[in-house]
Amino acid sequence: MTRRPLPHWKVTSVLAIFLSIVLPATAADKPVADDSSDGRPAATAQASSSDIEQLKKMLLDQQRQIDELRRALSAKSETPVKSETPAKIETPEPSVAKEAAPAVSYPKSGEVASTTPIVPSAPVVGPPIFNSPLPSPQKPDDSSSPLQLKIGDAYITPVGFMDMTAVSRSTNPGSGIGTNFGSIPYGNVQAGALTETRLSIQNSRLGMRIDALVKGMKVLGYWESDFLGQIGSPPNGGLAVSSNPYVFRLRLYWVDVTRGKFEFLAGQSWSMMTPNRKGISPLPGDIFYSQDIDVNYQLGLTWGRIPGFRGVFHPNDKVAFGVSLENSEPYVGGANGGSAVTLPALVGAANATSGAVLGGQINNGSSVISSAALAPDIIAKLAFDPNSRFHFEIDGVEIANKFANPASTPAFQTNTKVGGGGSINLNVALTKNFRLLTNNFWSDGGGRYIFGEAPDFIIRGNGSLSLVHSASTVTGFEATAGKTLFYGYYGGVYVGKNLAYDSNGTTKIGYGPISSDGQNKAIQEITFGTNTTLAKDAKWGALNLMFQYSYLQRNPWLAAVGAPTNAHVDMGFINLRYTLPGSAPTMGK
Repeated sequence: MTRRPLPHWKVTSVLAIFLSIVLPATAADKPVADDSSDGRPAATAQASSSDIEQLKKMLLDQQRQIDELRRALSAKSETPVKSETPAKIETPEPSVAKEAAPAVSYPKSGEVASTTPIVPSAPVVGPPIFNSPLPSPQKPDDSSSPLQLKIGDAYITPVGFMDMTAVSRSTNPGSGIGTNFGSIPYGNVQAGALTETRLSIQNSRLGMRIDALVKGMKVLGYWESDFLGQIGSPPNGGLAVSSNPYVFRLRLYWVDVTRGKFEFLAGQSWSMMTPNRKGISPLPGDIFYSQDIDVNYQLGLTWGRIPGFRGVFHPNDKVAFGVSLENSEPYVGGANGGSAVTLPALVGAANATSGAVLGGQINNGSSVISSAALAPDIIAKLAFDPNSRFHFEIDGVEIANKFANPASTPAFQTNTKVGGGGSINLNVALTKNFRLLTNNFWSDGGGRYIFGEAPDFIIRGNGSLSLVHSASTVTGFEATAGKTLFYGYYGGVYVGKNLAYDSNGTTKIGYGPISSDGQNKAIQEITFGTNTTLAKDAKWGALNLMFQYSYLQRNPWLAAVGAPTNAHVDMGFINLRYTLPGSAPTMGK
């Protein structure tokens, strides 16, 4: 191969570069004479003969490297001769490498906000909050712009959606868009002869989640509110005639800290008695509260959003064990449409004079949260997730109640009774797009956790407490086809009777066949529904259209002669939902 001489201008350039680098450095080691009249340093410095020899060697080495580089480049552009071996060129690694783009994936719409998750997204098995360090935020571009903010070391993700809900019922329970299952009217009363159709935006939600790493701990904060608060009695209640000023209401507000295998939560969260879809995670997308449009969810569901403390231990990615202390409430029925117990005369007499019983000692559904709870409820849960298609859990709750008898001698003798209940819950994917689930609860004094449809206890004529048995189930399926989710559930509640005689020995009190149509024995609901994703984009969110049909029936312990033996209602819901754009940083993916 013919060697072409290096152009003169290149040699000159190389020499000039090396002179500008080497000579000043050599001159800096020796004193410089200042022969300028105005005090400026001399323009040049004398170089020793050894320096010149060193410069020559450097120039020769540089020329040799240039020749080798030229031969290597010629070898790439021409067919090399077999006898020649191109010189190996070692390219030094740059001192600063380009940072790889973080592999951040974003969950589907509905996994961040409290829209219930859609079946085909198989849950990631592992600790419920996150398993890996927070990724660096992605630089926004035109292709994808999920809504996520970074302030300091914290990632802030808005969550929520805007709902427009329409509900139509064959009778008029008078409960708004949420159904009070235990109080639907019988056909022989005025409300049973009326139908209703109602439009509302009350189920719209707003909130945020905050993710951060703090000294090796993974911190997750969550806040969520809706507009289902009560407008109030007149004159404020009259505002519903014109302006519909729905009250902004707190749903969830908690912080969760995870370090290694241990997790701690404090605040108002979904009760640990609420069934999970995955582990013992407090995130709404990992909780089962049905796919129903009805804001009171499915009859038979055990649930609550209750303030408390929670500790969870994760021995591995497949098992979680948790214990929580949650706010208690001594409950004798009457809330959310559930039937209240018949109280003894001593309660009525004390309440009429001092108000010391209803509201002060016990909650009968019309009381605010001010009753004298003896101690927080103690809840324990064990969850197994051997793979993404199988979830099994068992849980239990202990509830302690105490009552002071205002009519005792001496006055205010106390009686304490401890009750509770337990659940066995299972959901399993038989195929990729078809899942069966069943959630079952039995209790002796735990009816408050069945949406208040059963009382926890009755009060006997002597002031002692006696627990009420209750049980519930939600069993059904969830399936997907294309962009549509299909679901169907059966929900049932059974309330056992517990009767006693008042202090006069003749008047029946407690719960059961006491008065006509007064107290429920069984309530049942069958529900079918769909949820179709009309459009979805990371830049602007998602749009979903939902339908639900439910048939609800309740049967009393006692029906008067000639009176209906049950009350029933047909209900239809339509919901258009816009979900805000927003994706939390990927944790554990």
